[in-house]
Amino acid sequence: MSGATTTAIIKRKGQRPTEAFDREKLHHSIVAASLSARAPEGQADNIAYAVTNYVLEWLESRPEVTSHDIRLVATRHLRAHHPDAAYLYEQHRNIL
Repeated sequence: MSGATTTAIIKRKGQRPTEAFDREKLHHSIVAASLSARAPEGQADNIAYAVTNYVLEWLESRPEVTSHDIRLVATRHLRAHHPDAAYLYEQHRNIL
């Protein structure tokens, strides 16, 4: 998987301009949630890699999605790897 996608991401509630999907941004968010849930660093990176690749495959046939759609898909896949990290990732906006 190259990570290159032309999918446009519509930001939350349309408050900010649409932007291109950023694989590294998603990867970093998943790593951060996993580390916050006390996953070891290597495991957090492996989980983030798996979740990011899953989301990239999901995006392949979609020219445009919302940031909320990405969060839902990533959370669903993350839950299979680390339920506590998935909860933190899903609730991130509510916790802050």
